[in-house]
Amino acid sequence: MSQTMITAEPGVQSVTISREIAAPPELVYRAYVDPELIPRWWGPRYLTTTIEKQEPRLGGQWRYIQRDPAGNTHGFHGVYHLVEEGRQTVRTFEYEGVPGHVSLETVRFEPSAGGTRVVTTAVFQSLEDRDGMMASGMEFGVNEGFEQLEELLQELGS
Repeated sequence: MSQTMITAEPGVQSVTISREIAAPPELVYRAYVDPELIPRWWGPRYLTTTIEKQEPRLGGQWRYIQRDPAGNTHGFHGVYHLVEEGRQTVRTFEYEGVPGHVSLETVRFEPSAGGTRVVTTAVFQSLEDRDGMMASGMEFGVNEGFEQLEELLQELGS
């Protein structure tokens, strides 16, 4: 398994997350946009993810709902601004538990010697928003999500 790199430079309103994945870019991209695959890897293992809407196209909307073991729900949504199949997506990201704090998220799927380097850059409206995301425990969810993604890609025969 690869290591996830999370970078949040002081004074910069963005977070960059990168990880090497042992699968071709087309397959990794598919796992990111296919509504049947996303619930199998998105977020921490203890949460169940349901896809309410997933329209990976210019102007398309997305909405995912996560449920914890106690039945509490957490919604996330946004709009796609760019979709280049197999290469990158750009979309807004908003956690419904803290409305009004929208980030712009770019995910690139770069071919690498080992398969694909996934690079996500999230740009926040303020340093406070960025720092709030960092303090939310997002690192745990990101790492578990990547672990599940790698498990799924192995199962799909990467």
